[in-house]
Amino acid sequence: MKALKTLNPYFYKHRRLLAWGLLFIILSNFFAIYKVQFIGKSVNVIQQVLSDKHSSKEVLFKALLINASIIVGSSVLSGVFTFMMRQTIIVASRKIEYELKNKIYKHYQDLSFSLLKTTSIGDLMNRLSEDVVAIRMYLGPGVMYVINLSVLLTITTIYMLATDIRMTLWTLLPLPLLSYAIYKVSSIINKKSKVMQKSQSAISTFVQDSFSGIRVVKFFNKEKYIEKNYNAKVSDYMLKALDLAKTEAYFYTIILLVIGLLNVSILYIGGQQYIHGKTSVGTIADFFMYINILIWPFSMVGWVTSVNQRAEASMQRVNEFMQMESEIKNINTDTYKIKGDIEFRNVSYTYPNTGIQALKNVSFHIKAGESLAIMGKIGSGKSTIALLLCRLLDPDSGEILIDGKNLKDHNLELYRDHIGFIPQESYLFSDSIESNIGFAVDQPTQDEIEKFAKIADIHKNIVEFRYAYKTLVGERGIMLSGGQKQRISIARALIKKPKILIFDDSLSALDTETEENILSNIEQTIQQKTSIIITHRESSTKNAHAIIHLDEGIITDFTRVK
Repeated sequence: MKALKTLNPYFYKHRRLLAWGLLFIILSNFFAIYKVQFIGKSVNVIQQVLSDKHSSKEVLFKALLINASIIVGSSVLSGVFTFMMRQTIIVASRKIEYELKNKIYKHYQDLSFSLLKTTSIGDLMNRLSEDVVAIRMYLGPGVMYVINLSVLLTITTIYMLATDIRMTLWTLLPLPLLSYAIYKVSSIINKKSKVMQKSQSAISTFVQDSFSGIRVVKFFNKEKYIEKNYNAKVSDYMLKALDLAKTEAYFYTIILLVIGLLNVSILYIGGQQYIHGKTSVGTIADFFMYINILIWPFSMVGWVTSVNQRAEASMQRVNEFMQMESEIKNINTDTYKIKGDIEFRNVSYTYPNTGIQALKNVSFHIKAGESLAIMGKIGSGKSTIALLLCRLLDPDSGEILIDGKNLKDHNLELYRDHIGFIPQESYLFSDSIESNIGFAVDQPTQDEIEKFAKIADIHKNIVEFRYAYKTLVGERGIMLSGGQKQRISIARALIKKPKILIFDDSLSALDTETEENILSNIEQTIQQKTSIIITHRESSTKNAHAIIHLDEGIITDFTRVK
């Protein structure tokens, strides 16, 4: 369980809640066991009232009333302290889960672009959801049930030994065997649960994929094919779920069988001792209560062991992820102005996952406020320059200077605040149009949103929608055309009013007229900005101060127009 040691600082942080939880465990178990002896005494009183005609019934009924009051009062106190136990230990586990999820999510955002590309989205999501839930089960129920059983067993054993040693031994002997049997069944359940969860994940992935590509499905008339595959996956899930249900049935059968056998053994042993005058009916009743109090906590030992094993495996996965370090680090926290002067000096970059060298000794310089057009065929390295400029990647060799200072030495957060980036593949969030345009700034006004929508030549389309700017775009903007998504992305970048504006082939889905309108609209807007226009079209380069032609990562031509 070495991986779970990582959680020790969280336990220490919430030590007060956990300490109170421990106290409430002790008190709830004490009162749960304390009342048992009065049940036996009450049984003896009833027996005495029924069998001894000369005894004072008023005294006996008074004793019965006192015992009943103690039993009820102890039950209430035990319930109150059990509630408080859950309000401390479970609440502490939820707080730790919250802190752990935030820490993992923050680490996601700190990781570099290249590291995120080598990890699947499903794997990232599992660490944030299923793995953290498994860890929380250890933090809450896992810890609580182990401590609860330890305290309960200690208190109960003391009372049982004080009552009858022989019956105590016969009662407690089978319980470890029960725990082991349940542990084995729980391990099987755990494995089958993972198989079922994997099948469920496959259904979710398939449904998400088919919904995202619903246009393609309809274009090719493949609804029946998709439905057939969906039915196959659901059938597979059903079979695995039924297999798990059968195994779970054994779990409860084992518990009920052992409870029955233990009750029979108490009845037999207690009956033998009662016949020989060595015990009372009340004592036998006490042991029935003791065993029924102990049986469920003992049955949870196997389950808790399985939970803790799963938590250890999940914690190991989380630890491995948290140990991943981004090669892009921010070493500067100063505040200063960014002008937008850009210089590449012998910059080279090779993608680590493919081994393809995207750029080879690229050098160029544009002054603040100037516009640079970058042209070249697919795979020539144009988008790599954009990623390097945003510092989503760091060059293998050479250096990038912004305002005469190495980009690595800049305050990364400050620098990115001054960049407007329109990616090649326009990505929109599953939200309204106005939220997507205003995403780049804090609390944008409606006038600002509409102003930059007009500059991006998308306002006239938006107002024709039924809900105008409140229109939901669907997942990844599926409700909009490619050109509409690109123009919303342009508006989102412009509303930021950046010092450096990067168009990564972001006019490709537009017709010539719309492109001309946008370039005309933004001409005044980008006069004071450094702009990088990556394009295939000659028409997009007409306002550029300089034009670069790339071929296989090498600058083949650098022309200064203005």
